Amino acid sequence: MRIFEPLRAWQVLSDVSLISRRWLEVREQRVRLANGHEIDNFHLLRGPDWASVLCLTAELQVILVRQYRHGWGGMSLELPAGVIEPAEAPIDAARRELREESGFTVDELEPLLMLAPEPARSTTRAHFFFARDAVRSVELALDSSEELEVVLVTVPELFELIENGQIVHAAHVAALLSAGRRGLL
Repeated sequence: MRIFEPLRAWQVLSDVSLISRRWLEVREQRVRLANGHEIDNFHLLRGPDWASVLCLTAELQVILVRQYRHGWGGMSLELPAGVIEPAEAPIDAARRELREESGFTVDELEPLLMLAPEPARSTTRAHFFFARDAVRSVELALDSSEELEVVLVTVPELFELIENGQIVHAAHVAALLSAGRRGLL
C-alpha cells in the first residue's frame, strides 16, 4: 500500500456561523492555505454523520430503498441509511436504520467503508457496513419526513442499476463497488 506524506492543514483566520439548523450549519471562514494564499469567503458545511448498510437477504438479494430526493429532483435507489444520533455508535445507527427503513434485521454487521461524501466543503462522514442473511422481521418505522419503498434486487441487477444510472448516490455506488471488488457480492 502506498503511503502519502501529510499535507499542511489550512489555517482558519476567522470563522462565523451564517446559519445553524438541526441538519445543517453553514460557516463562513477566512482561511490561509499552506502556500500563503488567503481565501476570504470559504463556506464550510457541517452536517451530521450518517450510517448505511449493504445487506444481503438469505436468498442473496440486496436490500435497497427507493425514495424521492429533493436535491436530486427525482427518484433515488439507495442502501438503507440515516443520521447517527448523538452518543450513538455508527454500527448501532446502521442496524437501527436497516430495521426502521426496511423491516429487516441481522445478527452481525461488519465495517465496510468510511467515506467523506463531499470532502471539499463538508465535514460529514458516511459509515458503511455489510451484513448477510437478513430476515424481514419487523414493520417499517419511518419518520414523518420519510416516504420510501423497499426494493429487493439480485446482485447482477444491482450492477445493471449502477451502470444504467438508476443508482445515483455516489457514496452508495462507491460502497457497492468496494464490496464487489472484495468479493462480498
